[in-house]
Amino acid sequence: MGKHYASSLRHGGDIILHISENLSDKYQPIDILINQDHIWHLGGLPISPSDLAHRVDVVWNATHPSFSNILESLSIPSVGANSFSGTLESSKEMLREHLKGSDIRMPRFILLPVYQRDFDGLREKYAIKKAKEVFEKFPAPWIVKSLNVDTYMGIHVAKTFAELVGAIEDGVMHNTSILVEEFINGKIASVHSVNDFRGQDIYVFPIMNILGDFSLPEKEKLMDLAKNLHTNLGIEHYLKSSFVLHPRGRAYLLDVELHPDLKPFSHFSQVCESVGAKTHHVVEHILERAL
Repeated sequence: MGKHYASSLRHGGDIILHISENLSDKYQPIDILINQDHIWHLGGLPISPSDLAHRVDVVWNATHPSFSNILESLSIPSVGANSFSGTLESSKEMLREHLKGSDIRMPRFILLPVYQRDFDGLREKYAIKKAKEVFEKFPAPWIVKSLNVDTYMGIHVAKTFAELVGAIEDGVMHNTSILVEEFINGKIASVHSVNDFRGQDIYVFPIMNILGDFSLPEKEKLMDLAKNLHTNLGIEHYLKSSFVLHPRGRAYLLDVELHPDLKPFSHFSQVCESVGAKTHHVVEHILERAL
């Protein structure tokens, strides 16, 4: 819901399409829409959530995790983030706070809310003022991007103070909240993990290189971190952990995602293929486990 409403609609559409194309012999997907007035619809018609128990066997919740609580209260099995893990996925501040004291580090960052003239003062001075705050907290280079996944703001890598000011100004122009993050030089890896797969409580898929080759010890280190994170966050179905590995060997968590990318040729589909599985095999496993 809210700023992620459009992306949740797209993700829900991907799930329906994937099941229709790959698992239609076993599952009949039905579109459940919750509009921005929080009215539930089944197949395009309004419905009370309590009536879903007689219409569906399991729900894949691609919207706000709070709706999983409603489904649970109605004893309807569901796939998706719970309130706790969903909150940590959407809030880097809370994720960072939760991971304090663990062996999982995150880059330093500052969150800049949407610019408001009454609160932030003159727009001409805003970007410079905020750039100074960032500069005082941690040095260049910085990554600057929108917190709204549905915005058209680009991702900036600012190496100078002037570039940082320009990047923040771009966020103001797009009327979006901004994340300014410490840029960590290193090799990027995304690690996928699933519960109770192939005889393991938490199955971690092998690392496929994205940017840079990884040695076996590096891969094992990142896979261990992903497994620990999976447990730490109380993940019930699926987790994608994105890390950057600094040349000195220290790993930093960049972000987490709680829904797999089911599009053909996605990174998730490639890692499934690398272990002799298809994406729909994992989707089927997740659905069966929820049931």
